[in-house]
Order: sequence, then structure tokens, then C-alpha cells
Amino acid sequence: MRKCIKGFLTTIGVAGGIIGGLWIGTKLTTETKVQHIKPYFKRRSPYIFAHRGGMALAPEHTKLAFDKSSEFNVEGFEIDIRLTKDEEIVVMHDAYVDRTSNGAGRVSNMTLSELKALDFGYHFRDVEGNSPFRGHADAKILTLKELLESYPDKLVNIDIKDKPETYEGSLMPTVLYRLIKELGAEDRVLVTSFHDAQINRFKLYSGDEIALGAGEDQVTKAYLSFKTGFKHLYQPNADTFQIPVSIKGYPLDSEKFIAFLQNMNVAVGYWVINDMDKMDELIQKGAHTIVTDFPDISYHLMKQRY
Repeated sequence: MRKCIKGFLTTIGVAGGIIGGLWIGTKLTTETKVQHIKPYFKRRSPYIFAHRGGMALAPEHTKLAFDKSSEFNVEGFEIDIRLTKDEEIVVMHDAYVDRTSNGAGRVSNMTLSELKALDFGYHFRDVEGNSPFRGHADAKILTLKELLESYPDKLVNIDIKDKPETYEGSLMPTVLYRLIKELGAEDRVLVTSFHDAQINRFKLYSGDEIALGAGEDQVTKAYLSFKTGFKHLYQPNADTFQIPVSIKGYPLDSEKFIAFLQNMNVAVGYWVINDMDKMDELIQKGAHTIVTDFPDISYHLMKQRY
């Protein structure tokens, strides 16, 4: 038994020595990359973004929502985009229109005119359970072009939803880049996606010109580097992390994790934060961006405490 214990301890000691040597070796030979701060991030922080335009106050991704949240001085909007059958970029979260409109079907199988005919206020309920926007003239889907042109003073956080392996997903990065260039909106948009492949495809066109977010794989790599003590090995390939406060029980909102990213000029944003105290806590920890369904709540926080 003593020999077994001794052998086990020896093995651990050897493994520890190897890991320690690896840490020292990589620490001495690795230079941490610090991101250049793009114009998108040069306004005064914290940024308050209305999630899907402020979906708690009005039908998500409609002019009603964007107009309402603008009344509460949000810095910008967090939106999702999808490609239509006729290759127009529309501001839409779901792959299907069923949940948010009086229609049914897949966005990629419908033309823009077909989508424009739908009532996106149909299923919305206010806090009293009423449907105040059903049939409203502004309860219509918007194209990304319409959004960018209608709110020229707002920053826009664009999340690519179409999966990279789909036909529409394969087209989205190039169609999106061309539209941004056409409108001269390079400095006021952030392009991100849960799909790292979509971000990488978009970057083939944009290079270092447009602000980019991190996909799920990059967030995972950064967090593992942070937790294992090999922080120096993480090389950022994004200008911001837009993340929840936790994933599967792992906290992503620690002050040290935020500082780790900030030291590389990676702005840290959190979604979806609807509690005033939690908003305040995250801002105090160093969060750069708060994405919320309730821009009215964030407005009162900023007015009272900042």
C-alpha cells in the first residue's frame, strides 16, 4: 500500500512538474494580443441596448419597439437577422413567423412582400394581458436597411441567426457586408453570431474594418484559459463578448473574468438583464454593455445612479 501511495504521489508530482514547466514555457514565449478599439466602442459606456428592440414594451423587432425604446435613451438595439427567399435581410429572431405573427411558415421560404403582409403585433400581450398593437400599422417586420436608415444615431448589435450549413446562411455574410458598406454603417454596427463559422465568414470580407462579437467556441476557449490559469494563451479574435451571466452553472459575471477580457480591450456585454439591481451590479463590476427587454427600467437606473 505504501508503495502504491508513493507511486501515485510520484506520478502527480511529475505531472505537476510537466504542467508547471509548460506554463512557464508558454508564459515566456507568448505575447498577449490586445485588440484595437474600433469606433463602435468609443462612445461613453455603459451601453444600454434594447433586446429585439425592447420586446417587453412592444412587439419585438417592429418599428413600435424601436420607437418606444428610443424614448428611453438607449444607446442602441440588439437585433437578430435572417435572409428571405428573395435574399433580403430582415430583422427577425425565429426561423418561423408562427410565434410572432398571424402567419405561418419559414422566413427563408417567404418573400419580403409576403412577410410585410403579416401582423407582427398579433400575439403581443401587455402586462394586463391585452393586445394593444394587433393590427397596428407599425406592427410590421423591418428590413435591416430600413432599421439602419430610420435610426441613424443608434448603434446596432447584429446577430446572424441563419445557420452556416443552410443555403441562406451561406449567403448571409456576403449580403450583410455589402449592405453595411452600401449604407456606410461600418462604425455603428457590431456583427456577431452564436455560430463562429458565420463570424469567420463575415470577417473574410470585413477584415478589421467592422466590430465583431465572439461565437460560442471562442467564449468557451477564453473561459477555459481563464479558469485553468493559462490566461496568457488566449488570443482574442473579437471586439466584444455578448454573454449570459452563467452557462450550465458556470459563472461568467465575475469581476476577474471581466477584467481579464478588458485587459485585452475586449468589451463585455450581458444579456438578457431585466432586473435593475443586477444591471447595477454588472456595471459596477465593469460590464460595458447591458442588453435588456425593459429599456424603461435601465433608463431609471441610469438616471438615478449614473
